[in-house]
Amino acid sequence: MARETAQTLDRGLRVLEWVSQSRSGLSVTELAERLQVGRTVVYRLVATLEEHGLVRRDSSGRVRIGAGSLRLAARVRPVLAEASMPVLRTLAEEVGATAHLTVAEGEDCVALAVVEPSWTDFHVAYRVGTRHPMGRGAAGRALASLRDKQPELQASEGELQPGAYGVAAPIVGIPGFEASVGVVAMQQLPPTTAAQVMQAAHSLRLALAAEPGVEAPATDRRPPRPAEASDSGSGEPGR
Repeated sequence: MARETAQTLDRGLRVLEWVSQSRSGLSVTELAERLQVGRTVVYRLVATLEEHGLVRRDSSGRVRIGAGSLRLAARVRPVLAEASMPVLRTLAEEVGATAHLTVAEGEDCVALAVVEPSWTDFHVAYRVGTRHPMGRGAAGRALASLRDKQPELQASEGELQPGAYGVAAPIVGIPGFEASVGVVAMQQLPPTTAAQVMQAAHSLRLALAAEPGVEAPATDRRPPRPAEASDSGSGEPGR
């Protein structure tokens, strides 16, 4: 049975989600088309969100994400990073490669949490806060596949950094949360890495959904599938 929802709140949250994903902002007309409502409804929604600092309108009238949303995100991120650490630590130790949780921020991808393996002689140093465009690198391509509603495991060789190899999987089933988990190494990763990364993505999905304020995982989202091409992903920055 479908859950009862507050229509106005639902629309407002959808506006926030779409605006946060757009680097250039969205017009009232574009939002009205997406919501399939009149412009007057959108004006009311935007005005309410503006009062709380969650969105703003620029000089051309386009709706952009507001400082209030950024402050909320900044408060949530440490919680998400902390919740992900046990899973990332296990993944890093099992694979012997640097593990990371990467989230979408508009059209960029940002490393939110990173764990390096403790037993390897050499490994990639991947900094928290590292940023690269959506669709580049294993993590970026995994996030792009999630946004395209076709979640896939992604693998790569040296796309962002020469000599770096990466594998990443999107975290599916948490509405409004765009993230991927992956590993990056200085050498080619064994075939078993794919299954380990997908298991980590599943474990992170459950761990993050258990955090207060995060909606429980949806059950109708299909899990990531292996990408057909093995050179289509990341090679996250290393040093």
